[in-house]
Amino acid sequence: MKTSQKNRYLIISLLVLSVILIATTLFFSREETRTYSFEVGKPWLHSRLEANFQFDIELDEATRKHITDSVNQNFAKIYTLDRKKAEQQQALLSRALAGRAGSQALLSAVAKLYNDGIVDNDAANDIRDGKQLRFMVGNNELQVVDATNMRTVRQAYSWLTDSLKGNAAIQSALKSVNIEQYLTPNMRVDKEENEKWLGEDLRDALRSPGTVQAGETIITNGDIVTPKKAAAIESYQNEVERRLKSRNVDETLNLLGQVLIVATVMFAFYFFMKRLRNQVFSSLRRMVFLITLITVFTIAVLLCIRFKYWFLYVIPFALVPIIVSSFFDDHTSFFVHIVTVLICSLVASSHQAEFIIMQFLAGIIAIVSVKELTKRRQLVQCAAFIFLAYTVTHVAMTLINEGDFTKLIDKYNTGYYLGYFLVNCVILSFAVQIIPIVEKAFGFTSSMTLLELADINNPLLRQLSTNCPGTFQHSLQVANLGGEAALKIGANMQLVRAGALYHDIGKIKNPAFFTENQIGENPHDHLVRPEDSAKIVIDHVANGLKIAEEADLPKVIKDLIAQHHGKGVTRYFYYKARESRPDEEVDPAPFTYPGPNPQTKEAAILMMADACEAATKSLSEHTEEAIAAMVDKIVDGQIADGLLREAPISFRDVETIKALFVERLRTAYHMRISYPDEVKSAESSATPPPYNGTKASTEDK
Repeated sequence: MKTSQKNRYLIISLLVLSVILIATTLFFSREETRTYSFEVGKPWLHSRLEANFQFDIELDEATRKHITDSVNQNFAKIYTLDRKKAEQQQALLSRALAGRAGSQALLSAVAKLYNDGIVDNDAANDIRDGKQLRFMVGNNELQVVDATNMRTVRQAYSWLTDSLKGNAAIQSALKSVNIEQYLTPNMRVDKEENEKWLGEDLRDALRSPGTVQAGETIITNGDIVTPKKAAAIESYQNEVERRLKSRNVDETLNLLGQVLIVATVMFAFYFFMKRLRNQVFSSLRRMVFLITLITVFTIAVLLCIRFKYWFLYVIPFALVPIIVSSFFDDHTSFFVHIVTVLICSLVASSHQAEFIIMQFLAGIIAIVSVKELTKRRQLVQCAAFIFLAYTVTHVAMTLINEGDFTKLIDKYNTGYYLGYFLVNCVILSFAVQIIPIVEKAFGFTSSMTLLELADINNPLLRQLSTNCPGTFQHSLQVANLGGEAALKIGANMQLVRAGALYHDIGKIKNPAFFTENQIGENPHDHLVRPEDSAKIVIDHVANGLKIAEEADLPKVIKDLIAQHHGKGVTRYFYYKARESRPDEEVDPAPFTYPGPNPQTKEAAILMMADACEAATKSLSEHTEEAIAAMVDKIVDGQIADGLLREAPISFRDVETIKALFVERLRTAYHMRISYPDEVKSAESSATPPPYNGTKASTEDK
């Protein structure tokens, strides 16, 4: 069932909206929340990263852990001397030794132990490991205390027994009590002060190594990622995340903003195609192709942003105008390219200005240098120009952003960017391999294919030249005439030329029934009814379509075969029928071509060129006035019959075409000069006459 025009618009509208939703929900990479992939010691492969706000550089987790462990390990603990505990223990020992000989000397020795300090096992281990012990003195001040004479309870007991060994009275007093009960650590760790001072030491050790100011460049593409720069990058990302959380960003509104941006661009594309390229817009197949092309490049950019940012410089965006120009006009290709670049620049939000300028120039160069792609050399030249444009633009933007010529030299000494641009252009130079794939997938016909079809060594054209030499010569002249006209009014010259060469291939079935192939007898003279003659002539269109189908010719060529006569009437046989039956009302239907009438500029040009070229041959005199009158009569008659009504061609175009036909046909049928008798006589003699100053030569023929 044929889809109505209204339904087509609806389908295309829904398709555009679907693309908008897909682009905004799947393809967008928000620069703020994006995580960069990089390695310390390797080049930074993303675009230049610039701070949007001031922030402190944070140490990475590994460094923080290493510093924390080091501070904890080397931290000198803070102790407090428990004088009260020492006094209590000495008082208890004094009561236990009351009245015993040698007690005073023993109490003095214990007092010395407490003054030197009795420590627990943890403190003893720190002393053994060479760590310092610190005490709070004065107002919030720390003092390191000599721990040489500090002893554990066991060490204190051993010292007492050893130092008092020679005195019998002291030994008797020592044996009278369990001295270990009165020896207890009077040096205790001050937990509160330790936590306070350890925290301050950690804060000092983990203090930010620097501050990045707003607008300052954190790292530039191609720079080596040092540990300090790596810390700055991670700190920036962490600060962005903290700010987003503190702002409570509404993801719905964020997505809405993305939708509005892409929707604006896509609807601009939608209305451009609908208002200015309605022939393309009304074809669902063509619109699907254009939107698919935009989507493919958007996906490619997203993948580059997600994985390897520098691949963005490798994507050959100039392929867009080259491919589109191969199937459509330059205006469509330029607008599609601009839409693609704008949407991709939104995805690749870093360095948007540089990206847009580079790809804009690439598109312009591609459209201008490959206006009609006919040779691989054109693509190579186009790629070379684009490489130059990329390099110059990137150098200029680097100078603008960095303002440092040495950084520019360092960046290009690595060769990264030139390599990216070179790969881009190498891929671009192989566009001729991509175009046939698009042709097969979407049923289009490129200028390269039309050029191949226009080769007169094509088997079908060779068959036409052999079986229908007159028709073949007529087709060649129509091809030249129509091609010039198409070029003049901005139509597809290659299509008109190729269509002209094949428009009469149906005459291969009955070549003798067409005057240009007749030698002597006319087979129409043996037919009883004019309707029979008209049917044979009209059938050359249907036969041509069958032959084109068997030869697998593109649809655009088949359309030209079907439309080159439109719904015109074979007037000669129609008038002959009316003359033979003057008393009857002759039905024009058997004498009318099936059509349809020309639907494109190219089909209209072919119809006019075909009729004018054939009619001019019938003129007895090929003067400019006679040719102009004939061209006016033919073209005006086609307009009057409504044959050109459905073609998108203006009256100005028609007048331009008519003027060109007159000029080209006058040149093709110009009269040769008449030679004087004496010149002819001289030419017939063996010896040419001497030069007499006149210029009558073959260049005037």
